[in-house]
Amino acid sequence: MAGTRQDLRLALQRLAFSQVGYFSAAQALDLGYSYQAQKYHADSGNWLRVDRGLFRLPDWPSASEDQWVRWTLWSEGRGVVSHDSAALVHDLGELDPRHVHMSVPPEFRAADPAVVTHASDLPTADVLDHGAWRVTTPLRTLLDLAAGDTTQEQLDAAVASALDQGLTTARRLRTRSDEAGDRAALRIERALGATTT
Repeated sequence: MAGTRQDLRLALQRLAFSQVGYFSAAQALDLGYSYQAQKYHADSGNWLRVDRGLFRLPDWPSASEDQWVRWTLWSEGRGVVSHDSAALVHDLGELDPRHVHMSVPPEFRAADPAVVTHASDLPTADVLDHGAWRVTTPLRTLLDLAAGDTTQEQLDAAVASALDQGLTTARRLRTRSDEAGDRAALRIERALGATTT
C-alpha cells in the first residue's frame, strides 16, 4: 500500500508542478484520491484549499501566472484568458482590470464574482498555449477590446503598444477587424489613425 500512496503522491506532484502548484478536486479524483482522502489532506495541511474544488501544494512560490492557472482550472480548462486580462498579459496599454476576463464556450455556465466570462468559440489560431493556461493572441485581444467596453483612448494605447512591440501590424488589424463588426472596425481604424498623428 505504501508504494501505491507514494505513486499517487508523485503523480499529484507532477500534475501540480505543471500547473504552478495548483490542481483541482476533479484532477485529484482522476488520479485516485477519493473525496475523503482530499478532505484529509486539506485538513492536515498537506494541501492548501484555495477555493471550492481547488487546491495548491503548500509553500509553492508565487509566480506571475498564478491567477491565470487558477481561473483556467476553475473553468475546467475550457476558459482562455482574454479581453482586458489578455491585454495585461501582453502588456498592451494601461488596462488594469478589476476582474479576470475569460472567453469560454457558449454552453459554459459556471460563474464567479471575480470573473467576467465572454461566450466565444475561439479558433485555434487566436489562442496561445502557455501549458497550464491559454491566452488570446495580441491580435485577437485587440479585436475583443475594440468590440467591447474599452474606451477609445485605452484602445488607442493598446493598439500603439502592440504595433511598437511588433506583436501585429496595421494591415493584419485592418484585415481582421471586419469580422469583429462595424463598430469594432471603426474603432480599430480610429486607433490606427491615432498612431500616425
